[in-house]
Amino acid sequence: MRMTTDTVFDLMSSRGTGRYGLSAVTQLEHALQSAALAQQRQLGDALVIAALLHDVGHLVVGEDVNLAAEGIDDLHEEAAAKVLTNIYGPEVAEPVRLHVAAKRYLCGVNPVYYGKLSQDSKESLALQGGPMTADELAAFDRLDHRAAALALRMIDDEAKVAGLATPGIEAYRHMARQLEAARHARG
Repeated sequence: MRMTTDTVFDLMSSRGTGRYGLSAVTQLEHALQSAALAQQRQLGDALVIAALLHDVGHLVVGEDVNLAAEGIDDLHEEAAAKVLTNIYGPEVAEPVRLHVAAKRYLCGVNPVYYGKLSQDSKESLALQGGPMTADELAAFDRLDHRAAALALRMIDDEAKVAGLATPGIEAYRHMARQLEAARHARG
């Protein structure tokens, strides 16, 4: 099945109701808080949609459960990027693909950052390779979508506030459809 904005939004609405790891928010609430933060920071439409959909890979690859606690890295960033590349192109997909690497990067350059991670994020970090080595840091610094991935990572960490009011998912559908149309117009 070819994924589109509408099928991804339907997936988020129908399957994003499970708890987001060990936090007090659901997958959908986390996504909506992420998108709202990106919009408040005026990071542009592509990063707003990347923020909204950055964890959709959890829903694509299986159930929205805390797999890290079971010692499983579901590679959700790769699953999400594969879907999002076909719909929106690299401006949305690459920050999503790199948001896990960005966590590893931030832990590698700033040990204080690790201390601020949630318990489930620390568990998943161990499965994802731990803090980056000096060579990995240098390679990450050369990536085209480095800044967007780091901005997305910071948003990801903040978007876990129970009861926070945000716009609903429909507030982003038109923006996402426009990005999808632009991607397909470019070929």
